Amino acid sequence: MDSILTSIKKLLGIEEDYTHFDPDIIMHINSALTVLNQLGVGPTAGFVITSADETWSEYLGTTSNLDSVKPYVYLKVRLIFDPPSGTSTIEAFERQIKEFEWRLNAQVEEPTI
Repeated sequence: MDSILTSIKKLLGIEEDYTHFDPDIIMHINSALTVLNQLGVGPTAGFVITSADETWSEYLGTTSNLDSVKPYVYLKVRLIFDPPSGTSTIEAFERQIKEFEWRLNAQVEEPTI
């Protein structure tokens, strides 16, 4: 499954054919993609999704070392769309998000030889 929207919905526990929350999820995905763009990840012109048609392949291209983008986007969306009830879980999500941000930024700033 390469669709950005469909994969995030699956991780959120939402069936692919249930579209009631799609506008909300799309908005939160785009917010996460904007943060990634500011970190230097993804297309330099930015990237937004509007439906289940946009794919991770379109967003990441042939880059194989940025796979943590997917769980990063999921965690960002989950914290806003369906936050965990426990404070410790929220804090763990936030720590993981920060680590992903640091690692992704370091990955894209790493000079190529």
